[in-house]
Amino acid sequence: MDADVTDSAGTPADPDLPAGDTPQGRSQEEPGAADSKKEPEPGKDAPQGEASDTGTEAGSGTDAGSGTDSDVGTDSHAGDDSDAHVPQGSGDEGKADAGTDSDSDSDSGEGEGRAGGAQTWADHPKDGSASRRKRPWLRWAALGASFLVMISAGAGWWLYKKLDGNITTDTSAAAELKVYEKERPTPVVMDAQNILLIGSDSRSGDNKKYGRDDGGSQRSDTTILLHLAADRKSATAVSLPRDLMVEVPKCRTGDDKETREQFTQFNSAFELGGTACTIRTVERLTGIRIDHHMVVDFNGFKDMVDAVDGVEICLKEPIDDKDARLELPAGRQTLNGEEALGYVRARKTLGDGSDTERMERQQKFLGALVNKMQSNGVLLNPTRLYPVLDAATKSLTTDPGLDSLRDLYDLVRSMRDVPTDQVQFLTVPRQPYRQNVNRDELVEPDASELFKQLREDKPVAVVPAAELKEKEKAQDGKPDDAGSESPTPTPTYSGSSAADDLCEQ
Repeated sequence: MDADVTDSAGTPADPDLPAGDTPQGRSQEEPGAADSKKEPEPGKDAPQGEASDTGTEAGSGTDAGSGTDSDVGTDSHAGDDSDAHVPQGSGDEGKADAGTDSDSDSDSGEGEGRAGGAQTWADHPKDGSASRRKRPWLRWAALGASFLVMISAGAGWWLYKKLDGNITTDTSAAAELKVYEKERPTPVVMDAQNILLIGSDSRSGDNKKYGRDDGGSQRSDTTILLHLAADRKSATAVSLPRDLMVEVPKCRTGDDKETREQFTQFNSAFELGGTACTIRTVERLTGIRIDHHMVVDFNGFKDMVDAVDGVEICLKEPIDDKDARLELPAGRQTLNGEEALGYVRARKTLGDGSDTERMERQQKFLGALVNKMQSNGVLLNPTRLYPVLDAATKSLTTDPGLDSLRDLYDLVRSMRDVPTDQVQFLTVPRQPYRQNVNRDELVEPDASELFKQLREDKPVAVVPAAELKEKEKAQDGKPDDAGSESPTPTPTYSGSSAADDLCEQ
């Protein structure tokens, strides 16, 4: 029991012998191992105590145990013949020997694997039963995850195709605009976008309840020129009054006839020649190239308001307008889609009954709608954005450049970082037409200056009408450049922004 005990992964007994030559490093018999197991010749049988000369300790040589790998780390009694001369294959006796005076066997767990003499260290069974039991669960988990991915991808593709299929493409307008390409303005700033938004006032189909159906004729109730700055840091929406007197060019009608060029009210262009005629009329009026257009009917507007859970407004007086199908009390309240539509269409019972005042109300409501979408994270949340897109696309007709969900998404994404105070709404400078007060005409040079700023992608500023009047009074009697901090101050117009609170005005 005085012999040195080695660890199962310890160094050899002979410090001069490299560690790689220990029997523990061999999982199979190396070449020449068989020769070392031959019975020693008579007279050459080395004493047991000299086993260290071969790199093994007494009792752990090739004559003991299994006859293959030695019991490394087993501390046997040096000179004990019962240990040194156990016949090979004597499993029981080897097992007894392996469990005698061997502390390291119990520590390393090797003794039991070698006791029968049937296995080497390399053949010792690893603990693979647990991993084999886990593999079926891993396979089922992977299969389940793959299934969920496939379902999600399929659902996403179905939703995409549904929204994409909602959009109606206006190919006829694109074809007509191509015919008159030489007459159209040339873009000045390539990265800026000018989109014409047209609110259809058709009474056909689901819109019959909003008025008399005269065969589904096209009507332009609201037209807005939306200018997106090239840097996407501002968006300016300019309303064009439907009663504005303008030059309408020759246009093709639905039955392929050509109308004559005429000076008439603006919304006649849509009724005579549809979207293409309206676009050409706006381009002639402003000198601004229209890149895209959208036509939205009543139901699309209603559904978008409902998709954001309504828009809050404040009324100074109650409303009871049978034509607009609207009855509301005074005070702060949230309008649903149907109520919102009546609110922006009402004319006779609100204010002075003018179309100009109605446009201002429409602008403020659209600003509140944009603010609601941005402040509630609708544009950044796919779950909340889907109902809005579904509502918009169902009643949307666009040019081929915006007729896919990807195109619309790119447009919305480019606008979502625009600060709400830089989403501006105004009406083109106008005044009553001198020959008919029920019609409008442009105020010059203010209107031309506005169109020039948008055409060249330069900034404009908007302030409430009352503030603008005070500013104009302060400037009366002063030179135009008096008090200007810059030789080219930003033109200022009466309007509002999406950051304005309708209940604080």
